Amino acid sequence: MVASVLALMMGRCVLAQASKGQDYCSILGTQLIGGKYQFSADPMLLEGAREVLEMGLTVYKFALPAKHAFASLAQHVAQDQVTRQVLDLPLSQYLLWVNAQSEGAWSHGLKPEQVLREYRHVYELTAHLLKAYRGSGKSFYLGHWEGDNMLRGGINKSSDAKMEDAVRVQGFIDWLRIRQQAVDDAKRDIPPEGVQVWHYTEVNHPTISLLEKRPSIANKVLPKVAVDFVSYSAYDSQHDADLLRRTLDYLQAQLKAKPGLPARRVFIGEYGFWTWKDGRVQNTPAQQDEKSRQVIRAALQWGCPFILYWQLYNNELDADGRQRGFWMIDDKGLRQPIYHTHRDFAQWVRGEVSRLRSSGVSAPFGAELLQAAQKYFLR
Repeated sequence: MVASVLALMMGRCVLAQASKGQDYCSILGTQLIGGKYQFSADPMLLEGAREVLEMGLTVYKFALPAKHAFASLAQHVAQDQVTRQVLDLPLSQYLLWVNAQSEGAWSHGLKPEQVLREYRHVYELTAHLLKAYRGSGKSFYLGHWEGDNMLRGGINKSSDAKMEDAVRVQGFIDWLRIRQQAVDDAKRDIPPEGVQVWHYTEVNHPTISLLEKRPSIANKVLPKVAVDFVSYSAYDSQHDADLLRRTLDYLQAQLKAKPGLPARRVFIGEYGFWTWKDGRVQNTPAQQDEKSRQVIRAALQWGCPFILYWQLYNNELDADGRQRGFWMIDDKGLRQPIYHTHRDFAQWVRGEVSRLRSSGVSAPFGAELLQAAQKYFLR
C-alpha cells in the first residue's frame, strides 16, 4: 500500500506555484461544468477557478465550449479573455473537455474531413499550450465527458446492442487515436519545456465489464488505443472501496503500455454524492463528506494521479427545481464539510512543505511528505 502511494506521488506530484508564493503539490481537485448559480459578476468559469485557488487547490477541470466565435480551439484558448484569465492563474493542473466537432461525429465512422478537422484542432491546441505556457510548470490534460455514455448510451443491457455496431465502436477508437496522435505529434515538433500536455479518455461504466463481461470502453476500446491516461467517472463503484480498487486495477490492466509515463495512469475524474434527489434526502452534508473521504482513501491507496470531486457548484436540479447538492459550496454560499476537507488538506500540505524545507529536505521532499500524505487520510 505504501509503495503504491509513493510511486504515485513521486511520479505525478508536480511542483506548482501556489497563490501565496509557496510550491506544493496536490492531487485533490474539483471542477465546474454547468453550475446552476454563482455569486459574483465574474464569468462563472473564472469565479470557479478563483474559488479553487482560495481553497488552496491547484487542480481544476472545465469544458472548452464546442461552439465559440473563433476559427479553432487554439484561437479560442489564445484569444478568449475569460479562458486566458483562467489559464494564467497560478493553478498547475488543468483538465479540459475538448470537442473539435459535434459529439458523436464518429458514430458512423470518421470521414476523411472529420479526421483532418479533429487532428488539426487538437494539434494546434497542443502546440499553443506548449508555446504559450513554456516554463510555467503547468500541465494540461485534454479529454472528454463520460465515454461510455457517449458510446453505449446507457448502462442497461439493451444498450449492449450499440457495442455490437462495429462501425460505431471503430469510429470511437479512431477518434481517440487521431486525438492522441495529434498530441504526440505536437510534442514531437515542439518538445515540452517546463510545460506538459497529455490526452485522456473517460470511462464511466467499467464495472459491467469487470463483473459481467459486458461490453464497454474498458474492454472494447482501451486495449486498442495508446491513450496517455484514463479518467474514471466512478459512480458505479464509489460506494464500495474494494470494488473501486478492483475497478482501478482492471482499467490499468486494459491500458496499452506507453513509455515515459507513470506506472499508475488511471485517475478519478468524477465522484460525488447527492444531498437531495427525487424529493428526499440522499445524504446529510456530514455523510456526503465521509463517503467522499472513503473514496479519497481508496484512490490514494491505489495510487490515482488525480482525485476530482464533482463538483464546486451543483449542476443538477430535481423536477421541482430544488438543488440536488452535488457541491462544495451550496446555492446560498455555504461551504460544505467536503469543501473544508479539501481546504484543510491543502493547508496541511503547505505546512508539511514548510516543515520539510526548514529541516533541510530539498524539493520534491521525497518519501517524508508522501508517507505523511497517506497517513493524513488514514487517520
